[in-house]
Amino acid sequence: MTRHPDADVVVAGLGVHGSAAAASLARRGRRVIALDRFPPGHERGSSHGRTRMIRRAYPNPVWNEFVDRAFTAWAALEAETGERLVHRTGGLYAFRGEPRLQGPDCVVVDDPGELARRMPGLAVPAGYGAVHDPAAGVVEAARALAALQRVAASHGAQLRHGVRVHGWEPTATGVRVTTDDGELTAGRLVVAAGSWSGALVPALAPLLEVWRILTITVRTGQPAGLPPNLGTFSVDRPEGLVFGIPDADGNGVKLGVDAGLVWDPERPADPPSPQEVAGLRELLAGYVPGLDTTPVELTACLYTMTLDRRFVIGPLAAAPQVVVAAACSGHGFKFGPAIGDAVADLCDGKPRDDLDFVSTARRGL
Repeated sequence: MTRHPDADVVVAGLGVHGSAAAASLARRGRRVIALDRFPPGHERGSSHGRTRMIRRAYPNPVWNEFVDRAFTAWAALEAETGERLVHRTGGLYAFRGEPRLQGPDCVVVDDPGELARRMPGLAVPAGYGAVHDPAAGVVEAARALAALQRVAASHGAQLRHGVRVHGWEPTATGVRVTTDDGELTAGRLVVAAGSWSGALVPALAPLLEVWRILTITVRTGQPAGLPPNLGTFSVDRPEGLVFGIPDADGNGVKLGVDAGLVWDPERPADPPSPQEVAGLRELLAGYVPGLDTTPVELTACLYTMTLDRRFVIGPLAAAPQVVVAAACSGHGFKFGPAIGDAVADLCDGKPRDDLDFVSTARRGL
């Protein structure tokens, strides 16, 4: 007797991209089983924490359409759930030399007085200009992740936390997935496993490097950190890009550095050391004067990086029933629901030529 598949699609990973893929697929009536090896709210990946940045300012125009899809998808999720998930604050992205960011309605500002007018709370270093992005803002990351999972479940997706995916193999009708709970069969598999994606798709592993990234969040309600005095920001330094998120909706000002130690994801990321905390506090005090930098939250997360910081999204040539959404390189959360929609399109066999610049084919996968 022929066994019916357990699902149309199995999703490996319930971070923002796996959750968004599960939601988008389930909305379309697909039978979805989504698995995550860790419990809800875990801090082992890169989707935890209260806030993330969203911006239209990007290094290359090839990103602009996908960025636009991201803004549209967040608005649609807000309408669907009735929740406020994005706060528009504007952003300033400081650089020395030539500007490295562009985007719709973004402008380069060189005059120190104009920089101070546009964002009074940010101390832009002497000799720096900045790209001003009026559309930039803050994503409510924790709320967004929960909202995507609720949407997925409300449309019938099964979300199973604490279940590890050990491997998969192609079959004549799709894929067989081996898990802690036994085998699952499905027509498609989505690998959105973050830092563990290389273990599930070995061909990916040489392209990926996992970094430990640290952030500090300080007490909410401080005038120096509230919009419109402060928006999202970054300062491009040789030692690593500093990024900051203002105190939108009581979340506190958050700062981090876009560089870190190479890390084994099988080992929980060490919390910031006293020396690392002191360094983060010094940066925050320098860039946002007037803040009490006493931390109320210190976080370590894992970025899964590619050398060119472009994602890897698409089917595998050797197993087209497997769709990868990986390597979001520290800037992927803002694309969450747009990546979910892209994955659903690819699972449905719909071409997404607009994503050639981040495709698996581009990587020879």
